Amino acid sequence: MEKRALKIGDKTARLPLIQGGMGVGVSLGRLAGTVAKEGGVGLISTAQIGFLEPDFDTNPIEANLRAMGKELKKARKIAGDGIVGFNIMVATKDYERYVRKAVEEGADIIVSGAGLPTELPSYAEGGETAIAPIVSTEKSAKVILKFWDRKYHRIPDLLVIEGPHAGGHLGFSNEQLVSYEEPGAYEEEVKKIICTVREFEEKYEKEIPVVLAGGISDKGKVREAFALGADAVQVATRFVTTEECDADIRYKETYIHAKKEDIIIVKSPVGMPGRAIKNAFMEKVMRGEKIPHGCHQCLKHCNPAEIPYCITDALIHAAKGEVSEALLFCGADAYKAERIETVREVIESLLGSA
Repeated sequence: MEKRALKIGDKTARLPLIQGGMGVGVSLGRLAGTVAKEGGVGLISTAQIGFLEPDFDTNPIEANLRAMGKELKKARKIAGDGIVGFNIMVATKDYERYVRKAVEEGADIIVSGAGLPTELPSYAEGGETAIAPIVSTEKSAKVILKFWDRKYHRIPDLLVIEGPHAGGHLGFSNEQLVSYEEPGAYEEEVKKIICTVREFEEKYEKEIPVVLAGGISDKGKVREAFALGADAVQVATRFVTTEECDADIRYKETYIHAKKEDIIIVKSPVGMPGRAIKNAFMEKVMRGEKIPHGCHQCLKHCNPAEIPYCITDALIHAAKGEVSEALLFCGADAYKAERIETVREVIESLLGSA
């Protein structure tokens, strides 16, 4: 099946590639801007994006909103006329404010998951910013497409399908993660999602580019995605071990040193399964130790009195390179990283003659 162009508003990406959003502090302006400069779509993660702002501990929301503008300007300076946007989690406290700030700043696109972005069209109304939900199953795709159709009389500008081999928080139950390991199981789910998307394309007589994410780590995986009917791929983990990634070098090196057996499914403080590298911090958590913490107002459904550790603190430790005290989110193939590369090298390894 011939893939369609990745159109974002009045721009068209030169490459069928989106760099996935990674927070805290992993995909900021430098990484997103560089990917956009090379012809892909660069995404800045808004997850606690203001962690380096001086008032972050006392005023995290305002610090984050301020940092969004700074990081987008940084990305634009690098990217030129390339396509740059934000990844904004639905689970974020004050989600609406982050969406409206992204639109106000003139982001090209908002990609939104970690929950179903049912109200995203309303929050993004009045701007030129394209909007794209992340879904993981046919059921979630139908829910969001039908809801947007019924309530807003519109469809997404593109749709991201994030599979079970993705890094960080996953949109699956533990049981689903096991079942989708069966050969061909998730590929069938992807085909069903694409069929659902095509129905809404026909209704609106408008294309919805489909982007496949999760475990896209080499040229073979890219070809498989295109063979399934995807128009583009979203890649995150491969960009962590690049010179241009915004995270500390010590965080990048944890990927390079990791073995396959070090990559495990963990339970987030808010109960969601996630994929991360096993380290001293995670071993403490797995033993049932409670890590002292405050609250940074990051996630809607988090009760600070009940959680074993603060996910914001753990991810900030990762971004700063304090890896023994960090939650080291990663994709399933993170262990395949062997060296620090450039963004251009990664893109060539994924898309060269793909």
